Amino acid sequence: MRLFPVIFLIALPGLAQTDWPVYGHDPGGMRHSPLTQITPANVAKLERAWTFHGGRPGSQVTPVVIGGVMYVTAPDAVHALEPETGRELWKYAAPGITRRGLAYWPGATGLHPRLFVSSNTDLLAIDTTTGKLAPGFGNEGKIDMKKGVLGDLADARFAMQSPPAIFKDIVITGSNNNEPAPSQGAYGDVRGWDAKTGKLLWTFHTVPRPGEPGNETWPGDSWKNRSGVNNWGFMTIDVERGLIFVPLGCPTIDFYGADRPGSGLYGNSLVALEAATGKVKWFQQLVHHDLWDYDLAAPPALIEATMNGKKVPAVAQISKMGMLFVFERTTGQPIWGMEERKVPVSKVPREKSAPTQPFPLKPEPLSKMTFTPADLYNVTPEHAAFCKALWENEHMFTEGPYTPMSVEGNAFTYPSTLGGGNWSGVSYDPRLGYVFTNIMNLAQWGHMEERKDPKTGEVTWARTSSAGGTAYGRFWDPSNHIPCQNPPFGELVAVDMKTGNIAWRTPLGTVESLEAKGVHNTGSLNLGGSITTAAGLVFIGAANDAKFRAFDSKTGKELWAAKIDAVGQATPITYQGKDGRQYVVIMAAGGPFWGSPGGDALVAFALPEAAK
Repeated sequence: MRLFPVIFLIALPGLAQTDWPVYGHDPGGMRHSPLTQITPANVAKLERAWTFHGGRPGSQVTPVVIGGVMYVTAPDAVHALEPETGRELWKYAAPGITRRGLAYWPGATGLHPRLFVSSNTDLLAIDTTTGKLAPGFGNEGKIDMKKGVLGDLADARFAMQSPPAIFKDIVITGSNNNEPAPSQGAYGDVRGWDAKTGKLLWTFHTVPRPGEPGNETWPGDSWKNRSGVNNWGFMTIDVERGLIFVPLGCPTIDFYGADRPGSGLYGNSLVALEAATGKVKWFQQLVHHDLWDYDLAAPPALIEATMNGKKVPAVAQISKMGMLFVFERTTGQPIWGMEERKVPVSKVPREKSAPTQPFPLKPEPLSKMTFTPADLYNVTPEHAAFCKALWENEHMFTEGPYTPMSVEGNAFTYPSTLGGGNWSGVSYDPRLGYVFTNIMNLAQWGHMEERKDPKTGEVTWARTSSAGGTAYGRFWDPSNHIPCQNPPFGELVAVDMKTGNIAWRTPLGTVESLEAKGVHNTGSLNLGGSITTAAGLVFIGAANDAKFRAFDSKTGKELWAAKIDAVGQATPITYQGKDGRQYVVIMAAGGPFWGSPGGDALVAFALPEAAK
């Protein structure tokens, strides 16, 4: 076992310039590296440097690299690796490790640095110098996270998929709880814990309790044991201002809200909290009374934008709706304005949908939000015929953005629950002032069907479709997962934060079966994030063709692509090794959403020694 002295990790603050110490590189989630060894001129020379097998099919992990060590999660372990070779240094085995990664705490006087990661329902603190649980934290290195959030339901579902955030000596956690039926379950509270002892320091009730501001948006007892409204994605921190930005999911049940009339704070809200206390500084609800499973999941990126001709600190939140919301960071004021627009009203019995939804005035929607039969796929005959028949035979209809489900015919919703945007979020180049995000153009369809509780006789309504009886009828051919509207199916988009205008957009990914027929530039379904570098590059996997790519950040031109072991549904990292080489690393593990093969490979690329 290799040991790493605490003084080495703490005494060299410049390491942050060559390392990747946090999921988003910095606590604010810009995902921007100052490294410049790999450039637009030489990126095409990248070659595979090493591969580590230890992931799982569907893993979306982003490693961290700190002080000459890489830390990465697997389904049943946390691994410490040598970042220049992928050689394992130590391994801590535990069941049910979160699939998106871990967080690093630099330690304190008398305490070694720690890794914080979830194992099933426990929060673990792992000592980086020993690779074992830190005995002074909680119950011999772990905390049972279920305690305090189950309400009256002892068997409510609780888990974590994403790493916590770290503010000074506070570990801040979200959770996964129940989103489909039933509507009751564990609360989605956000909590702050002492990184030294594991003591609970504060709790933010994402569903306000009686007497708390916002409880009036939950008429009667609809707040009680209300599940959802959780942070299952990522939080980001403004260290200077002591703020943590929390994107929250929708309330349960995802598609039917008759038992939760009202706007339902803080569902689907971006909330700014005081990181030391958990007190609300400001919030913006981006979907009222959600009936579409439009969780806010992406990390809110802390960037700089131009407001009324002046540069201001801002926060950028991409959404499943494909809209990018940008707010002044300290007040929550929209940078380029935001307005409530009328949307279709639900006709499902007892449902009381919101009459309006918020839309930013800038930028324009990054993904498709509207559809007419003229948009049906018509590029290749066989797929065009399938799509036309699907639209007509299922009696689909759409009333534009936020079309609610119907009891008659199949409502067509753009985008689907996969987005638009998703948990992968945005990256930012502070030199250009551009935000980059990947989106996909994929719709879904379905209708509401009556359900009766056999014990109580209570009638509710649930979403379903004839697509295998699932609630998620995607607008594609399920045999090949090609969408049923004309391409592009997926894109990488750059937005200028000086103006709110789209700087460029380019197809992301390919569909091999269409390429073989001479159909190019379609883009593909994609899930996973991007990063930027000071040399002017955007790196991203994500695309369903299992390729890892580099783009010119100023123009959007694709400069390099390499086939990897499986789809890279994760956010990559870049760092400089002790050997002086700049590495770019991505988890290639496939994903469950559109039949892409699974894998377990963490793949590293670097320039040949002679090309540095």
